[in-house]
Amino acid sequence: MRRGGTLARQALLVRVGRRSAETGRAATATRAEVLHVGSEPVRTITIPAPGVPVDVTVAESDPAPASIPLLPGERTMSRRASFALVNACTLASLGLGLMAIFLAMDGQVRIAAAFLVACVIFDGLDGALARKLGVASPFGAQMDSLADMCSFGLAAPVVVYASLADEVPPAAAAVATALVAGCAAIRLARFNVSPKDGRFFCGVPTTMAAAVLALTVLIGLPLPGMVLLAGVTLLAFAMVSSFPYAKLARLMKLPPWLWLLPIVGALIEPRMTFVLIVATYLFSGPVLWMRAKRA
Repeated sequence: MRRGGTLARQALLVRVGRRSAETGRAATATRAEVLHVGSEPVRTITIPAPGVPVDVTVAESDPAPASIPLLPGERTMSRRASFALVNACTLASLGLGLMAIFLAMDGQVRIAAAFLVACVIFDGLDGALARKLGVASPFGAQMDSLADMCSFGLAAPVVVYASLADEVPPAAAAVATALVAGCAAIRLARFNVSPKDGRFFCGVPTTMAAAVLALTVLIGLPLPGMVLLAGVTLLAFAMVSSFPYAKLARLMKLPPWLWLLPIVGALIEPRMTFVLIVATYLFSGPVLWMRAKRA
């Protein structure tokens, strides 16, 4: 009898506990409170049972979210015209990249590569104009990054794929060019959120990588397809590497006699000179990285 009574009491406690838990969950599911700590008043939002519409009342005194102007600073007609000119250059780069894709799909690969070179020119022009005219803005930086992804992260791989499709297996060309697109996206996203260094790039810039790819297709390097494919893959990994690469302003400070070597080489054998310049720049990153580690 004692054992039977104990079992009955345990069953009763289980039922009561289960009912209490269900009641607590129901109460929690039908009411939510949001507390704001500070000078703002406490707001309580009641969510009724399923099937009943929610009535959320917002006080008229609540401040509206502040809008961020596209052009910071004084909004004169002159600055607005300059701002429009800079963004027109960005849109021109985007349009040229789109035309490069169309031309590559139509089989006009070298013309498509020339359009990519024009993309690189307009991409450098919009940044230079924004700084010179004093209309640099976060909006322009984000727009430039999106245009770079379309022109250099997508158009450049499409042009390269079209140029290599007859020389290497299509699957291998697809993998290498998809790697370029993925690394370009990572490189641009990392650049947007990283602190800027005035002396070195962290990894090869997307614009420079696209310029190398476009010139490779445009001048028609006399190299086997698999060697070109390996170069494309190496360039993709160089974009997302942590190796420091010198900026153009730093390269301009090199001794003048060093600039005579590529000029003379371009007059004698332009294609191989281009290969040597690109290879030297790519391997300069690991060399600078090792020197920094030793220091």
